Amino acid sequence: MERKDFLRNMFIGATSASLILQACKKDSSTTSSSSGTSTGTNTGTSSGSCTVSPTETQGPFPTITPSSLVRSDIRVDRTGVGFTVKIYVMNKNTSCSPLANAIVDIWHCDKDGYYSEYGGSGMQSVDYTGVHFLRGRQTTDANGLVTFTSIFPGWYSGRATHIHVHIYNASGTSLLITQIAFPEGSTSAVATVNGTAGVAYGYNKGMSGYTYNASDNIFSDDTAGAEIGTIAGNISDGYTITQNIYVAA
Repeated sequence: MERKDFLRNMFIGATSASLILQACKKDSSTTSSSSGTSTGTNTGTSSGSCTVSPTETQGPFPTITPSSLVRSDIRVDRTGVGFTVKIYVMNKNTSCSPLANAIVDIWHCDKDGYYSEYGGSGMQSVDYTGVHFLRGRQTTDANGLVTFTSIFPGWYSGRATHIHVHIYNASGTSLLITQIAFPEGSTSAVATVNGTAGVAYGYNKGMSGYTYNASDNIFSDDTAGAEIGTIAGNISDGYTITQNIYVAA
């Protein structure tokens, strides 16, 4: 029995926090993120040689009907620290050049760690089944870029701060499901938003009990930092995360 299968079986019948951990288990043994800083430039430029980004699970809270949420501003009624998500989709099969007309879905939790479209169960006690905040779909431009306006994600037990991403080609065929991790450290955006400065914006959980990338069951094996985005900005003006995601299209 492989180690992953053994660990998965050991957690059967655990608490709701453990259920979330298992539902978020990796779909493959490809790389994720554990370091505190990004190793890439994440600007959408082609290097001519690249590796397809790690494949991850889309659960446990994937968007139910993503085609109905075509929008760049995904905040709806959620408040928090201003946040912009910039994703460049690059095609490994064309010397890592930008992939235009790719369909990109993203979703993430709110500042309190809750997802829309789910709830009222052991996985998430608060019932948000009737709303669709912090979910959206966009199509890449000639530079392979999509941009979303959001709020800085919060966190929940068992997971580091993260964003889910599902990429399709122009015909709607799935190319990749992955996740974006956040740089960590005492001066990082994650530490700042969840620190004293973030209380004014409604981030009240702090960092006590936070799961860092190195211990996250999705990102812990990413020694190269392939899934860690690059973050710029500050808490008053808002932050921007930028990430190159590589697919084979």
